[in-house]
Amino acid sequence: MPVSNATAWGQLPDGRPLHRWTLRNASDAQIDITDLGSTLLSWQSPDRQGRRGDVLLGHATAQQYLDSNAYMGAIVGRWANRIRGGRFRLDGIDYKVDRNDGGNHLHGGQDGFHLQRWDVEADGESLVMRLVSPEGDGGFPGEVHVELRCRFDDDGTLDLQYEATSDAPTPLSLTAHPYFNLNDRRPDIRDHVIRIDADEFLAIDAGAIPVGRQHVAGTAFDFRDAAPIGSRLHWPDPQLRLVGGFDHCYIARGPTGSSLRTVAMVAEPSSGRRLTIETDRPGLQFYSGQKLTGQPSRDAEPYGPFAGFALETQAFPDQINSPESEGAILRPGVTWRQHTRYRVDTA
Repeated sequence: MPVSNATAWGQLPDGRPLHRWTLRNASDAQIDITDLGSTLLSWQSPDRQGRRGDVLLGHATAQQYLDSNAYMGAIVGRWANRIRGGRFRLDGIDYKVDRNDGGNHLHGGQDGFHLQRWDVEADGESLVMRLVSPEGDGGFPGEVHVELRCRFDDDGTLDLQYEATSDAPTPLSLTAHPYFNLNDRRPDIRDHVIRIDADEFLAIDAGAIPVGRQHVAGTAFDFRDAAPIGSRLHWPDPQLRLVGGFDHCYIARGPTGSSLRTVAMVAEPSSGRRLTIETDRPGLQFYSGQKLTGQPSRDAEPYGPFAGFALETQAFPDQINSPESEGAILRPGVTWRQHTRYRVDTA
C-alpha cells in the first residue's frame, strides 16, 4: 500500500520541524513512524474479532519522546545495549564513549540515534530513513552513514533492512526498540506466552554487563517451549533478581549473516494476537519492561511496571570488549547490513 504524505508532528529544541508518516496494509493494519529517531509511534492491528488496537507503547507528544530515557519505539545506535565502562580498544587505540547507564555506555549515549532527526523519503511502498553520524559522535570514531528501509506487508510484517558504511573502523550495532503489548485492553504483559529459540543466554553482573554464557536448561530463561512471562518472574533465579526481571541477551539459534531465521514468537491469549520475529543477528535482548514505571503514555495515566516487553535484535552487549570483537566492527570499504522482520497476526 502507498505511504502517506508527511504530516507535522512537533519540533526539535532548535525549532526544526518533525513529521510523521503512515504505512497501511490490506489487512486493516497501520503503522505510524516519525523522523525523530526513526521511531515507531503506533501499530494498529486487528485482534481475532477484527477490532483494531495499538500493540505498541508510546508517548503522547514529541517533547515526551525527547525527554524520555525509555527509547520508546526508536532506532538506537551507534551501539545497541551496553559497553562496560564506556571504554574499548580498537586497532591499538583506546576510546571513551558516553557513559549514561551507571558508568556504562547504553544505546548510543546522551544524544544517540534515537534523538536525531533522520532524513526520510517515500519510495513506492517503503519509507527510506537516512542518518549521518559524524566523527566523534558520542565518542565513537569514523563518520557513519546509515540507511533504513521500512516496508509494511499485507501479512502484517514490518520489514526493516539496514545498511551502513564508515570512513574509519568503528563499533556498530543497531536495533529497533519497540515495546509491545499485544492486548491493548490490559495494563501489563505478564499473561503473554513467549518462545525464544535459544539454548544459551548471556549471564550478567549488577551493571547488566555480560559475564559469560549460560545454558538455559533448568533456569527461568528456558523459553524453548513457550511459557507465560509472568510465571517466570517469580522464579528464585539470581539473574532475575539482579535487574528485577528479564533484561538479558539470548544467543539465537541458527546461522547469522545473510539468512533470516525465526528467533522468537509471542502470543496473547485473550486478543489472539501473535508476534513473530525473524532476524539475521546473533543476539536477541529480551526486556520484560520492569522499569517502565512512570513513563508517560498516550493517555493520562503513566505506564506501570511490565507495561510492555522489548525484543531487540542486535550484536552481543559489550561485544567490542570480548574475544568476538571483530564481528562488531564496521571497517571502511565494507557495507554493514542487518535484516529484521516483526510480524503481528492472529492465531
